[in-house]
Amino acid sequence: MTAFLNVETSAMGRRWVGPGAEVERMGMAIAQSAGLPNIVGQVLAQRGIAPEDASGYLAPTIRDLMPDPSSMKDMDTAAERFLAAVRGKERIAIFADYDVDGGASAALLIHWLRHFDITPTLYVPDRIDEGYGLSVDAMETLGRTHDLIVAVDCGTLSHDPIAAAGCDVIVLDHHLGGETLPDCVAVVNPNRQDESGDLSYLCAAGVVWMMLAAVNRLQKAQGQAGPDLMGLLDLVALATVADVAPLVGFNRALVRQGLIMMGARTKPGLVALSDVARITTAPTAYHLGYILGPRVNAGGRIGAANLGARLLATADPAEAEALAQRLETLNVERRDIEATVLANATAQAEARGADGALVWAAGEGWHPGVVGIVASRLKDRFNRPAIVIGLDNGEGKGSGRSVPGIDLGSAIARLTAEGLLLKGGGHKMAAGLTVAADKLQVAMDRLSELLEKQGAAMGGPRDLAINGLLTPGGASLDLLAQLENVGPFGASAPAPRFAFAATRISFAKRAGDSHLRLTLSDGGAKLDAILFGAYETPLGPMLENHAGQPFHFAGRLELDEWGGRRKVKLRLEDAAKPE
Repeated sequence: MTAFLNVETSAMGRRWVGPGAEVERMGMAIAQSAGLPNIVGQVLAQRGIAPEDASGYLAPTIRDLMPDPSSMKDMDTAAERFLAAVRGKERIAIFADYDVDGGASAALLIHWLRHFDITPTLYVPDRIDEGYGLSVDAMETLGRTHDLIVAVDCGTLSHDPIAAAGCDVIVLDHHLGGETLPDCVAVVNPNRQDESGDLSYLCAAGVVWMMLAAVNRLQKAQGQAGPDLMGLLDLVALATVADVAPLVGFNRALVRQGLIMMGARTKPGLVALSDVARITTAPTAYHLGYILGPRVNAGGRIGAANLGARLLATADPAEAEALAQRLETLNVERRDIEATVLANATAQAEARGADGALVWAAGEGWHPGVVGIVASRLKDRFNRPAIVIGLDNGEGKGSGRSVPGIDLGSAIARLTAEGLLLKGGGHKMAAGLTVAADKLQVAMDRLSELLEKQGAAMGGPRDLAINGLLTPGGASLDLLAQLENVGPFGASAPAPRFAFAATRISFAKRAGDSHLRLTLSDGGAKLDAILFGAYETPLGPMLENHAGQPFHFAGRLELDEWGGRRKVKLRLEDAAKPE
């Protein structure tokens, strides 16, 4: 296939790949049937949406897309036991993972239980001292003073800790299950090996919300009303996006409705965090994944593990403000630590070579709280699954991130079963591991081999997918609003990327230390653009030094609101000189 706009090698070293003739034809059919601009129809066609399904896709609803909670194994048992604990005023403990998904899952249960004047015990393990998941010591301690422990975003592989609890345990999780399940009341997990896989895209908060729906259904059948579940969808949306769960199927409806709820500003924790982060516009999936999510995570990464969950669960505005300020401070500290580790990991990965199926790096003393973020950065840079490991006292604790189509979690599970890892688990897009330092090289070699069999070495950073061609004048507020209906955008549903052909730079100016602001013009209309990290790549110097010359540009449209004015801005990603 001919490269889009004949761009075989861009400034970023990429080959541009655009929609084929069949996609363009299908896009026109969708546009005509749904009354949309051709470019929007083309984006829908690239997502595999048929003309007859376009209207429903653009307006996903909980009612239309919600599956029956009872379709998940153990769901009814979990709902019945949980409701019995509520009615019996039993002592309930929530054991939650330390990330956004775990914190949001715990907060969902706490908000729901508050309706019944029940305050459960919240337990979040310390990332460094206890590591991920349930531990024997923690479960023994909780079991001595509680009647029911609900493990959220963890527990599926925790056979020994659950056996040590001495009380009933419910697991609400989404991480890959093993061949056997722990002996407990219920393990509700769409990624159990005996599940159909139809709901494998749910994060833990989605599973928790589904269980609460099942509990509410039980109450309704008995003539009682349960707490409002729609009002909890802001937490589900935050967890779904921050945990990089695929924005497909039911998840799209959860996030769409959740963003509406978040805009209503009903939860003190989310309000305080949004204000600290200076979010002044209607919340979007970008805000969830890149602004709010990292701040909630900061506590679990380098501070007190339970700060995020406490913030999301609180009903007290004063407490919310104090927690949000603390998380903001920790997030700044986290950025500094991350920058140091990222620089070292990138240099190491480049020296090792990034042409294979896996990019990995390991370093003595690297903070385990930032290795997952750095792995995500390496994954984005090299378009390969990435693992980053912090070594300490002969042991490495690491985290991995994958690319679409490559199941990292199953590969990590295979390594664990083969004895190359001390511990490991996760899901398709993310995983964690613990490895003995003397087995590090052989473990990474084996992981690379497993990922290569899945096709991880066939991608590469050179291909840049383009969804269509626009002009500066065509990048209007109306078009942006219609494109937003194609969203929310995130994992498995990226925001559309457009090209602008032979467009000139009429203005260029540095912004801060590493960014570049531009104004693009086709001789008539103009379009403002921003290139983040411009001087960390060849792109910034090239564009700054060639103002007035025509370039092909590629990037994503976003809304720019400032001083009461609203306009479209291009988040620039690549450029090339026309042939």
